[in-house]
Amino acid sequence: MTKRIGIIGAGRFGEALVQALAAQGTEILLMDTNRRKIQELSEYVSKVAEGDATNIHALEEAGFATCDTVVVAIGENIEGSVMATVNCKDLGIRTVVAKASTEVHGRVLRRVGADVVINPNRDRAQRLSRSLLTLNQVDLFDIADGLCAAEVQAPEALFDKTLAEAEVRKVYDVTILAIRRIDDADPAAPRQLVIPRADTHIRSDDRLLIFGTSEKIDNFAGE
Repeated sequence: MTKRIGIIGAGRFGEALVQALAAQGTEILLMDTNRRKIQELSEYVSKVAEGDATNIHALEEAGFATCDTVVVAIGENIEGSVMATVNCKDLGIRTVVAKASTEVHGRVLRRVGADVVINPNRDRAQRLSRSLLTLNQVDLFDIADGLCAAEVQAPEALFDKTLAEAEVRKVYDVTILAIRRIDDADPAAPRQLVIPRADTHIRSDDRLLIFGTSEKIDNFAGE
């Protein structure tokens, strides 16, 4: 079944993401306050809505509550991006991806409920579009040409395996640096940071901080 993805913000990144997702046949719902921009992109999307995402009723009326994933691609308006993120979570949207302009902005977005925080540039929209249609890839940071650190949901192929059994470095050519794990004693608490050992079991709800080339990370995240 085709995913329905909502995008809030039709700036350069939002526009690039719309075009990348449209090329894969994705059903897209786009909202922005700029009528000209959404009209320009209307040929790529299923529905456009001129509106303010800081107003939860505008999002609801536009149909965002029916989306599988919503990307808050608002640029420099930090207050607007935070309010839009809060509203999306209040609508019960399962996965909310939010663009952060700074590290502090990113921490605020996580605190208010963003499931995925990205620090993208225009060239990264194609990679994000693939991630949205597979597994959630989080906080991709370029370290050097082609080398990145990223946080990804643990692939199903690794569930219940120890790090030694999974042979991640040998099979996928990436390195697991750390695991962000739900606290069993208090699931609502911030995730615990676990430095894995060879006998550490990988759980289905773990998020893995990995290092490798962007191509290898994409392959690993798509398992």
